[in-house]
Amino acid sequence: MKLIKKITQTQLFKISTLNSLSVIIKIGVGLVTSKLLAIFVGPAGMALVGNFKNFSSSLESISTLGFQTGIVKYVAENKEDKAHLNKLFSTVFLILLGVALLLSGFLFFSASYWNSKIFGDNYDYEVVFKVAGAALPWYVISIFWISVINGLGLFKKVIWITILGNVLGLLVSLVLILNYATLGALLAIVTTPALMFFVTSYFINKEIPFFSTIRYQSYDFKIVINLSSYTLMALVSSVLGPIVYIAIRNNVIKEIGIDEAGFWETITRISSYYMMFSSTILTVYFFPKLANAKNNLETKKVFWSYYKSILPLFIIGLLSIYFLRVFIIELLFTKEFLPVTSLFFWQLIGDVFKVAFLILGFQFLAKKLTLAFIFSEITSLAVLYFASNYLITVFGIQGIVMAQALDNLIYLLVLVIYFRKSLF
Repeated sequence: MKLIKKITQTQLFKISTLNSLSVIIKIGVGLVTSKLLAIFVGPAGMALVGNFKNFSSSLESISTLGFQTGIVKYVAENKEDKAHLNKLFSTVFLILLGVALLLSGFLFFSASYWNSKIFGDNYDYEVVFKVAGAALPWYVISIFWISVINGLGLFKKVIWITILGNVLGLLVSLVLILNYATLGALLAIVTTPALMFFVTSYFINKEIPFFSTIRYQSYDFKIVINLSSYTLMALVSSVLGPIVYIAIRNNVIKEIGIDEAGFWETITRISSYYMMFSSTILTVYFFPKLANAKNNLETKKVFWSYYKSILPLFIIGLLSIYFLRVFIIELLFTKEFLPVTSLFFWQLIGDVFKVAFLILGFQFLAKKLTLAFIFSEITSLAVLYFASNYLITVFGIQGIVMAQALDNLIYLLVLVIYFRKSLF
C-alpha cells in the first residue's frame, strides 16, 4: 500500500493521469469524427483528407518556423529571468506574426494552384485553402502561447488546453461534416486549430500580462539565431515528412487505387489515436526534463524513467488493440473499411519501434543536435519512400505498413547506437 501511495503521489503519475484523460477525450472525439468520415466521405474521401492533413501539417510547421521546441527549452531555462523572457516573447511573437501574415496572403491568392497540387484537377476545393490562409495567424499565436505555458512548467494547463480544444474541435467537425461532407471535413482541419486561439488566450492571460510584455524595442535578433537550428530541424521533419507522405499516397492512388490509399489513411488515423498517449506525455513532461538535464547521468535517468513507465503500458495496449481490430474498425468506421484489419499487425509492430525511439529523437531537440537530426530524418524518410514504393508492388497496400515498420526499426537501432553513452 505504501508503494502504491508513493507512486500515486509522484508528479509523473499525476500528470500521466490527467494526460490520459486528455487523450481519452481526444480519442472519443476521433471515434465520432472517424465514424462521420466513414459514413459521409468513404475511403476515397479519406484519402483526400489524408493528403490535406499532410499539407496542413507542413504549412503549420513553416508558419511557426519550428520554434515551438526552442521556445519550450528557452522559457524553461530562463523562467526566473523576466527581462530575458520579455525579450524572448517580443522577438518570437513579432517574427511569427509577420511570417504568418505573409503566408496567409500567399496561400489565399494561390488557392487554385494548391488545389491542383494536393487534390488534382478533378476536385475543386479552392475555398479550403482560402479559409486556411485566413485562419493561419490565429493558429500561430495559439501555438506560441502553448509553448510558453509548457516552458513555464504548467503541465496541467497545457493538458487542459488540449482537452478544451478537442471538445471545441468535435463541435466544429460535427457541424461541418454533417452539412458539407468531404468539404466540411477539410474545413474542420484548418478551422479547429485556429479556434484554439480563444482557449489559449484565456490561460496565457491568467499567468502573465502577455501583450504588455510585447515591445518592438525588445526585439533581439540573437534570439532568432539561437532558434534557427530548430527551424532547420522542423523543416526536415514537419515539412519534408508530409511531402514524402503525400508522394507515397499519390503513388498508391496511381498504382493500386484511391480506396487502398484511403485504407492506409484509416490505419494511420487509428495509429494517431493511441500514439497520443506517448507523444503528449513526451512533449509535456519528458522533453522539459531532457532540456534541463546537465549530463549523461541525468539524461539516462529520464530515458529509463520513460522506458520503465510508458513503454510497457503502451505494448500491453497494442496487444489489446490487435485482438480487437475487427471490432475497432466496425465501431470507428463501417464494414466497407474491414480490409484495414489486414494492416494492423505491421502497423502495431512499427509503432512499438516508434515509441521506443521517440524519446531518443527528442534528445536531438533538447540538446540542439541539428546536423545529426537532419541527417537521420532525411535518411529515414528516404528509406520509407523507396521501401514503400517497392513493397507495394510486391505486397500491395500491406507493403506500406511493412516499410514503416522496417524504417522505424532501422531508426531505433541508429539512435540507440548514437546515444549509447546516455543510455548505458
